[in-house]
Amino acid sequence: MTPPDNRPIVQIDIVSDVVCPWCVVGFRQLEEALQQQGVLARLRWHPFELNPNMPPEGQNLREHIMEKYGTTGDQSQQARDRLTSIGAELGFTFNFDEDSRMVNSFAAHQLLDWTEGFGRQHPLKLALFDAYFTHQRDVSDIDVLLEAVRSIGLDADKARQALESGKHIAPVREKQQFWTSRGISGVPSMVFGGKYLLTGAQGSETYAQVLQRCLSEAA
Repeated sequence: MTPPDNRPIVQIDIVSDVVCPWCVVGFRQLEEALQQQGVLARLRWHPFELNPNMPPEGQNLREHIMEKYGTTGDQSQQARDRLTSIGAELGFTFNFDEDSRMVNSFAAHQLLDWTEGFGRQHPLKLALFDAYFTHQRDVSDIDVLLEAVRSIGLDADKARQALESGKHIAPVREKQQFWTSRGISGVPSMVFGGKYLLTGAQGSETYAQVLQRCLSEAA
């Protein structure tokens, strides 16, 4: 018989976008910190759109980065190379090429809101990260989204109905407004124990320090 897991649990709220590579990096670093510290986390993902006005057809990723951040083509490539290297160190595969695209993520956030009611938000988030960054799938495409839903064991027909009904539009907008009204303007943003905010991928050591602070205060 397996003994009960008596490891401490820390609530962690993560504001992020499924098309944000640093959200993947930050989460993987957080995973490392949790494992190193022997701590369990109760994770809750919250919506944020890096590009709320992105049109349905999306935009070439290189062009998007150069246009949005004013970088050169070489700088954009260096950033992707760096992400690829960091991802590999963390056990995550980033695949970028000349045809990689930035896409609209609002439908994905609606499905994440829907899956929260089934306790399956976390696996869907990871499935969408994998679909977009590793397999270069278009996570604004309904078929890609429904495939991700099926992969985590939920009913794709019900997921389609949830999207088509529009029931999750207002809740997602409200959640986005909640976080932006509290000063969140970049992701990933993580709130530990409802108290400590860290923005950006801060590294496993920094996350470990905050986890220990939460545990010390709880004790």
